Amino acid sequence: MPAQTPSPVNPLPPVVVALFLFMAGIELLFSLGERGILGTPAAVGWRLQAVQDYAFSGDIFDWMLRNGYWPMEHLIRFVTYPFVHTAFTHALFSCVMLLALGKIVGEVLGGWRTLLVFVVSGAGGALFYGLLLDDAMPLVGGFPPIYGLIGAFTYMLWLRLGQVGEQQMKAFSLIGVLLFLQLLFGVLFGGGLDWVADVAAFVCGFGLVVLFTPGGWRSLMARIRRD
Repeated sequence: MPAQTPSPVNPLPPVVVALFLFMAGIELLFSLGERGILGTPAAVGWRLQAVQDYAFSGDIFDWMLRNGYWPMEHLIRFVTYPFVHTAFTHALFSCVMLLALGKIVGEVLGGWRTLLVFVVSGAGGALFYGLLLDDAMPLVGGFPPIYGLIGAFTYMLWLRLGQVGEQQMKAFSLIGVLLFLQLLFGVLFGGGLDWVADVAAFVCGFGLVVLFTPGGWRSLMARIRRD
């Protein structure tokens, strides 16, 4: 029996494909509805309705915090907001970054750990967004959990650079460039404070992978003390 020729393209981890299809599928529905191709005339408002029902709201979070009441219809916002975007281009960038970072992280961590990083870092980003800010602007879009994947990738790169004797601070160049570009676009075109959620999610993703790695926390602390 002839040996199978290996595929020149490594397949994406199934969990990344599932997240991508869910994110892209929702945006496709919104876009087709806005153009009158799908649904009734009311479909034009699907995106706005989804923001009202599924975006993370700092005002709602403050209300829950004050009253000590945590209804599931609002708690679910911590994990649904990444799948609601403000526009097609917003969703497009999220999908592209999800595929790129998800492939790298998923091939190392495996499916369920990658999903855990995505969900927990996204929820962590929203939590800190709600705790640190008093912003009425709802938090939407896939960037926070994607920054969580960047945090996971950063720790893996940090370990790899240490193994080959390279300067480990180079591992943080990606997050540095992204935050600089985000700041630049905010200054030039205006922007909100959602970068707070991005940074918090990055830290959550980084920390989760430290916990996933046997002896990872001790190794990290020892390296920081030496540096």
